[in-house]
Amino acid sequence: MSKIVRALSADGSVLCAAVDSTDIVNEIHRIHKTSPVASAALGRLATAGVIMGSLMKNERDLLTLRIDGGGPAGVLTVTADCRGNVRCCAGNYSVDLPLNAKGKLDVAGYVGKYGFLGVIRDTGQKEPYSTQIPLVSGEIAEDITSYYAISEQIPTVCALGVLVDRDRSIRAAGGFLIQLLPPVEEEKIEFIENNIKNMQSVTEMLDKGLTAEQIALAGLEGLGGSILDEWEVFYKCDCSRERTEQMLVSLGKDELQSLAESGESIEVCCHFCDKKYHFKPGEIKYR
Repeated sequence: MSKIVRALSADGSVLCAAVDSTDIVNEIHRIHKTSPVASAALGRLATAGVIMGSLMKNERDLLTLRIDGGGPAGVLTVTADCRGNVRCCAGNYSVDLPLNAKGKLDVAGYVGKYGFLGVIRDTGQKEPYSTQIPLVSGEIAEDITSYYAISEQIPTVCALGVLVDRDRSIRAAGGFLIQLLPPVEEEKIEFIENNIKNMQSVTEMLDKGLTAEQIALAGLEGLGGSILDEWEVFYKCDCSRERTEQMLVSLGKDELQSLAESGESIEVCCHFCDKKYHFKPGEIKYR
């Protein structure tokens, strides 16, 4: 069970959202058959999507995160709803790289370091709000932190982690995000800096049995933190046969007529959940 927890300081000036996303990242591995480094990268970005999605205000709000870092991963895409339910895809799931200089999975080498992080917020307006910033490191957590500093001017700390077991399953995955709400007080910054210094990595804490609640409150140590709310989050794809049929319609009359007259069935595969939809020639509609 993956779960997100949001906690608030006693004076309401500091928010900490923490998530145990182990089940979600295991589902990513199951669906996409990811290599260890792909699991780590997609798992981190999906975890960020869970947290950022949960901070949106309206029921129909949608968030999309896209990273194109120029690495062998290709483009990484995560979408999240306002409840933090996510789905994701990448250009290449099977890449396997040597460990980096620190003996860790080389996420930056997989993602690439010389590209962009795009954040698209669809709030139901005529045009979604879209921002693109240069990647800081390709390690993802630092890039999310940079996004908030550059695009939203909100002092933010983001930590993300995925621990891959020897059998390539996900042993632990999660993250937390701490934000200071204006007006920002220097004293609060010092508290948070000390808390982060005293906390182990996300995966170390989860692997030792700490819960998302405990991690969220650890981020607010000394600030009178209390749990605001919590709920389960899932890997959730909203594809359907009807939506797939509409996508086929968008190909245009000539293309659909050509497909229908070929006499061959068509298979359409969802990039997010790998579900396959089959259409017989007579089912291909064209106008």
